[in-house]
Amino acid sequence: MNYVDVVLPLPLDGLFTYGVSDEMSGQVKMGVRVLVPLGRSKTYTGIVVRLHQEKPSFEIKDILAVLDNRPMLLPQQMKLWQWMSSYYMSPIGEIYKAAFPAGLKAEDGYRPKTELYIGLCEKYRSEQALHIALNMLARAQKQQQALLDFFSLSHWDSLEDANPQEEISELSRDELMNTAHCTLATIKGLTDKQILYTYQKEIGRLNSAEEPNLDNVKRLNEAQQEGYNQILMQFMKHDVVLLHGVTSSGKTEIYIHLIEKALQDHKQVLYLLPEIALTVQIMERLQRVFGNRLGIYHSKYSDAERVEIWQKQLSKNPYDVILGARSAVFLPFQNLGLVIIDEEHETSFKQQDPAPRYHARSAAIVLAKMYKAKTLLGTATPSMESYYNASEGKYGLVELKTRYKNIQLPEIQVVNVKDLRHRKMMNGPFSPQLLASIREVLEQDKQVILFQNRRGFAPMIECKECGWVPRCKNCDVSLTLHKNTNLLVCHYCGYTYQVPAVCPNCGSTEIKGRGYGTEKIEDQIRELFPEARVARMDLDTTRTRNAYERIIDDFSGGKTNVLIGTQMISKGLDFDRVSVVGILDADSMLNYPDFRAYEHAYMMMAQVSGRAGRKGKRGLVLLQTKNPELPVIVQVVHNDYIGFYQDLLQERKMFHYPPFYHLIYIYLKHRKEDVVETAGIEMGSRLRQWFGARVLGPDKPAVARVKTLSIRKIVLKLEKGINQDKVREYLRLAERQMMQDKQYATLQIYYDVDPL
Repeated sequence: MNYVDVVLPLPLDGLFTYGVSDEMSGQVKMGVRVLVPLGRSKTYTGIVVRLHQEKPSFEIKDILAVLDNRPMLLPQQMKLWQWMSSYYMSPIGEIYKAAFPAGLKAEDGYRPKTELYIGLCEKYRSEQALHIALNMLARAQKQQQALLDFFSLSHWDSLEDANPQEEISELSRDELMNTAHCTLATIKGLTDKQILYTYQKEIGRLNSAEEPNLDNVKRLNEAQQEGYNQILMQFMKHDVVLLHGVTSSGKTEIYIHLIEKALQDHKQVLYLLPEIALTVQIMERLQRVFGNRLGIYHSKYSDAERVEIWQKQLSKNPYDVILGARSAVFLPFQNLGLVIIDEEHETSFKQQDPAPRYHARSAAIVLAKMYKAKTLLGTATPSMESYYNASEGKYGLVELKTRYKNIQLPEIQVVNVKDLRHRKMMNGPFSPQLLASIREVLEQDKQVILFQNRRGFAPMIECKECGWVPRCKNCDVSLTLHKNTNLLVCHYCGYTYQVPAVCPNCGSTEIKGRGYGTEKIEDQIRELFPEARVARMDLDTTRTRNAYERIIDDFSGGKTNVLIGTQMISKGLDFDRVSVVGILDADSMLNYPDFRAYEHAYMMMAQVSGRAGRKGKRGLVLLQTKNPELPVIVQVVHNDYIGFYQDLLQERKMFHYPPFYHLIYIYLKHRKEDVVETAGIEMGSRLRQWFGARVLGPDKPAVARVKTLSIRKIVLKLEKGINQDKVREYLRLAERQMMQDKQYATLQIYYDVDPL
């Protein structure tokens, strides 16, 4: 009899063995999906990774059905899964769960998804009828405002008589709710009055772009051409090359030329970006050149579309270029020749929760090597590890030191807010210099970006009388105020709490917000500059797929002139008319309890500064801080990445941190504080038997309780050259020994390898 070993989409180590009946034996191949039983009544979609005739010593069940007539997983993908499972200490079932679109894991396949859209009823499609509709809603202000927002977003407000002067845009219900901050009840009121109507629209279609047009490839300037030539030369000696180019140096145009060359060599290209938001602008540039040879893949796309792209990549006519965020590394490639990792320094490439906690940059480099492909890492602010690898000769290094068309880097002025607060000259979070610059920019019809790396209205609320601060009942954090929904929200578990009218501790009504989130910044800018057209870009305003595109398109097209946002706005976006960037609070990034705080802060400040003055005259950046004399602030001002890198490198070497040491964080979680405390001490003691002083902890992390689970963290610092397989073997042994103790039956232990 024949047998198969399969991977199941479960957080379990190892493979599962099943028998194959004679009728099915001809259909079973490596990489096909099979329906298998597990336990008494459950069935799962497994993937065949091995066929053999070795009868197990235990009783087994047969597979129930073969779901494919061709493999859905290529051999290189399986090798990548196995490497990720081993390196990141994550069960291979978790890799499968993360890698495959949901529709390919379901037993009944997938159905294309639809989304509810909103339209304007035909009888109101004239200028006069719109005014009648608005007058009807004079006593229903929320409905009236929602309708005004609908008109603006869909461009029905461009009507002259019955003729729209702008193209009418389709609008989803979620997008209207998200942008207008209105409720389902408000929209229902408008549909009940037969002003608006709803309809289902199928979403998630594959790229329907036109034929490729290589005439749209721009000629490289002298500096870009030199960079391009150097990259090709470095690829002759290195599999991985780091392109270190200042912001707006024209790296994307070099990427396009490299993609064009790869396609001429009949190779496929994977182009990874850290954020979905970035795909909007890059997608448009790539589509102009590569047309329908380009496929887009990221988590905001519908499952139906992701299934279709997966199937297309296995077909005889796959996309030649895939543009995507982190998850695109899992796609099947038949002939991969080039991997481009843009903004390689970005922390978004690292998956945090849920498992597998992999770094897409590392996984992509490993994937490229499996195909004998080349990898290009591009950034204006390289990660410490990548720059160290380049300076040590492990990677090739190419540098672009001038901006496109020789535009100057922005002037960065440091504003000492400590001094201004002392002299009572600050207006909330805004310095006089920043307000004056915003006013001047708006008068010139230019644009402003304001960077505040904290969403919500206020990080917390506090009773002025007794100091009471509302905290999450599930997590060890204070709740963030979101004014638009009038809720206090936990950003860890999503728990919400109504804003109290009186303090539950002392009965005072003096409850005020403390600190500033993007929502509060937006409110204050609207108050101070009523003529400004303001948009906000953070997690709260970009929950739908189209929201990113609309915010970016409106800002690019000049429909909005002040963009307020979190780190999303620092990631490689290209806007022509931004002349001023305000970094409102540099200290909140620097004063974070993490050895990478200065590295991440430098990158964010340098990147967001780079959004200023990309076309036309030199841009201005106003960097507000209480500590203007800090070396990292001075290095940002002078664009001194090398000085910053050398200073940080000395610290890292002295305190045994990457790139000199390899880190593994071991986390223990349990509902009972005393159990996790004891478990942490015991686990730490076991590990010290093998690793000695390389073990630090256990300690409480900065947030020591999340989703009702208490947490302890152990840090393992390993010098380069140590046997990683042996390390993992000892860690697993310690875990198994711990789990044999009944008091730890519900203890969770997991690992974060190469944490960020």
